[in-house]
Amino acid sequence: MQTKHQIQQLLASAGVRPNKRLGQNFLVDLNLMRLLINSANICNEDTVLEVGCGTGSLTQALAERAGKVIAVELDETLSKIAARELAKAKNVEVINADILESKNTINRTIRGAVESARKNRSGKFLLVSNLPYNVASPLMLNLITGPMIAEGMYVTVQREVASRMTAGPGSGDYGTLSIHIAATGDIKTKRILKPTVFWPAPQVDSAMISFVRSEEKISRIQSMELFREVVNLFMGHRRKMLKGCTRFAAGKLAEIDNWSEIFERCCIDPHNRPEQLRPEDFITISNLCHKYLKSKS
Repeated sequence: MQTKHQIQQLLASAGVRPNKRLGQNFLVDLNLMRLLINSANICNEDTVLEVGCGTGSLTQALAERAGKVIAVELDETLSKIAARELAKAKNVEVINADILESKNTINRTIRGAVESARKNRSGKFLLVSNLPYNVASPLMLNLITGPMIAEGMYVTVQREVASRMTAGPGSGDYGTLSIHIAATGDIKTKRILKPTVFWPAPQVDSAMISFVRSEEKISRIQSMELFREVVNLFMGHRRKMLKGCTRFAAGKLAEIDNWSEIFERCCIDPHNRPEQLRPEDFITISNLCHKYLKSKS
């Protein structure tokens, strides 16, 4: 792991400064970095994805425990620094790329690297990162719904993002991400982080979050694809009544013509707002939609 002074030297030698637009705030508290890594319980059969690896500080520590580390960095200069600093770590692959091809798609090069790394390893696939702010929500949602699934995610994010992850029904922060998280696993806020543990210091607090996927919860969802469509449909119109949201149904959901019956079987008042529904309610709705669509095929 690298100290604040070492990171500053690496950037200065390359003639660059932290890029605010890319959310380059380096975690420089080594104790917190150890806490993040220890919470992930990494073993030498695990494949770890790190997004926003910067100069490779956290990557160095991950490489000591994991079987393979896929370290992704959007900034070309930083990725070259990281590759140079990690040249002796044979189990690290540094990729200079955007983690997302689109909001709903992880970069195919990175997907290929992860798939290749997992072929000869029996361990878990984990996300362990000091995540850039602008990719945190879409990346975690992609790693929950697939096709590339993470068994665990251990990340630092801005505190407002953490609030959206852990929010419950009726909260202003309750949304697509918190519903998927609650429906598929267990999330904990490990620590609130003050700006001073980063360099340069951001303007807001951050949080260290752990998410562990639950196969028991996952087994209740008959179609993850349809579950995501249902959540997106209703939470995309969260201020409307449920029955009004159905007018915007598209894709497979456009084939549903018995919404009143579905709401009745779920014991859900169609005059309610989507933001009042529990994650369990969205699961029940999507499962009934799935059953109905199968009966029509």
